[in-house]
Amino acid sequence: MQVIKTVVILGLLISSLIANAEGRGKAYVSNQEGGVSIINLNTMETEGSIDIQAKNPRGIGITDDGHYLITANKDDDNLSVIDLTTNQFVKHISVGKNPEFVRVFKGQVFVSTEPASTGKPPVVGQEEDDKDEAKIPARIAVVDLAKGKKIREIIGGPETEGIEFSKSGKEIIVTNEADNTITVHNFSSGKLLKTISTKKYGDRPRGIKVAPNGKYYVATLEMGNNFIVLDSQFKHLKTVATGESPYGVSFDREGKHLFVATSKSKTLEVYDTSNFEKIKEIPTGRRCWHFSFSPDDKDILLACGKSDEVLVIDSEKLEVTKHIPNKEIPWGVVAYPKSMGSLDNVK
Repeated sequence: MQVIKTVVILGLLISSLIANAEGRGKAYVSNQEGGVSIINLNTMETEGSIDIQAKNPRGIGITDDGHYLITANKDDDNLSVIDLTTNQFVKHISVGKNPEFVRVFKGQVFVSTEPASTGKPPVVGQEEDDKDEAKIPARIAVVDLAKGKKIREIIGGPETEGIEFSKSGKEIIVTNEADNTITVHNFSSGKLLKTISTKKYGDRPRGIKVAPNGKYYVATLEMGNNFIVLDSQFKHLKTVATGESPYGVSFDREGKHLFVATSKSKTLEVYDTSNFEKIKEIPTGRRCWHFSFSPDDKDILLACGKSDEVLVIDSEKLEVTKHIPNKEIPWGVVAYPKSMGSLDNVK
């Protein structure tokens, strides 16, 4: 009888461990020369892939209930909708030329489309070569997933990059790299409420994040090699120097630390948000733009497109613990259950 009890107890313990391990969730990586890779966050190994039936996926997002995965497909001017209960492609939704950045919010998908952009990064010393070309305003396409179609557009600046929402959900904030502005729009109507020029602080605003407490925003300026801090009314508070070419940015869940991916410096930088002093520079790889925390906040997964890998970083020790090979040019990564990251946010 004692042996049976011991076996039962061991079985329960093993089942509990398996359940907890499975509870770490999964990460999804958009690959510019492939579809979507699935990373098992228990093993930190790639366990499969999803055929999105499109080319050059970049932006990626997940619905709040984890049912659908969305990718923005640059070469096909559309979104792919994937059912994550089966990992099967559902449909394409046309959104406009050059779709890139995706955010899923309040049951809708917001995606930047860039008619003026070639989709290529600037060449050092040649970032003003297009100054005589027309600066065509970008559109933020708004897609209703229940209806399966684009329902409206918000007019941004030329080459809209990042998309964020105020803590109240009443405003949408976008970064416009080609004219060095951050624009604030009414969430419901899309009406332009405010334009903030970043020119005096640096060129090419890209990443934008609201602090978890909703009291301020951080925007990275790729050609300024810094980020700026704006208060809740979008007034400039501070400029903080970073490494070269900062892009992806995210707070941790409690807002105590800020993480910035500096692609040309090949580091993930960590800042103390009480004073914005830099804590550490974590060496990374080439063209590491976007990253996501694991749902339990223990790890950070960083997509490094030109190093053919996704890095795993211990969020407490702030050290790289694993390299996950990926030769399809990883662009972005999100996790489910919903996690903090440069492409997502936990409200």
